[in-house]
Amino acid sequence: MVVTLSLSRLAFSFAAASDPSPLQDFCVAIKDTKNGVFVNGKFCRDPKLVTAKDFSFSGLNMPGNLGISLARIEYAPYGLNPPHTLPHATEILVVVEGTLYVGFVTFNTDNRLITKVLYAGDVFVFPVGLIHFQFNIGKSNAVAFAGLSTQNPDVITIANAVFASEPAINPDVLSKAFQLDKKVVTYLQSCF
Repeated sequence: MVVTLSLSRLAFSFAAASDPSPLQDFCVAIKDTKNGVFVNGKFCRDPKLVTAKDFSFSGLNMPGNLGISLARIEYAPYGLNPPHTLPHATEILVVVEGTLYVGFVTFNTDNRLITKVLYAGDVFVFPVGLIHFQFNIGKSNAVAFAGLSTQNPDVITIANAVFASEPAINPDVLSKAFQLDKKVVTYLQSCF
């Protein structure tokens, strides 16, 4: 009986382990609580009022600022890090060379696109789990460093997941979901 109870407790401890999920996409901290929302014990700016300015900082290239770097990303001219999500990590991107057009899409609020053009020294934060991208809009190479809040962010590239799955998602499903002609879906699946 004791062995069974101990094994049950052990099994339950594995089954109960998980990453805590936030109650909303992100929380932009605020000092004045009058116009905020209270989430997970913190006052946050109303998600409908946030702008790209809330997720960026200029001047990291100036002396005296703290830099974070876990991955170096090099972008060819007009190179793209396509729309993807990091289900387990917040990402902070520091541009050290070139010009990047970056952005993410909120969900649970209104699927709003938040974008900004970044230059050397600029920083942008991509909240955990949100679809985001980086695109080099310059005619020369761009370089950035990305810091992630976990050792295992689990990258999911949206187009690959949807159009290159094995086995393939039924084209009728994708045709209806994306409101595309079935021939277009079949063509897109053949590209991956």
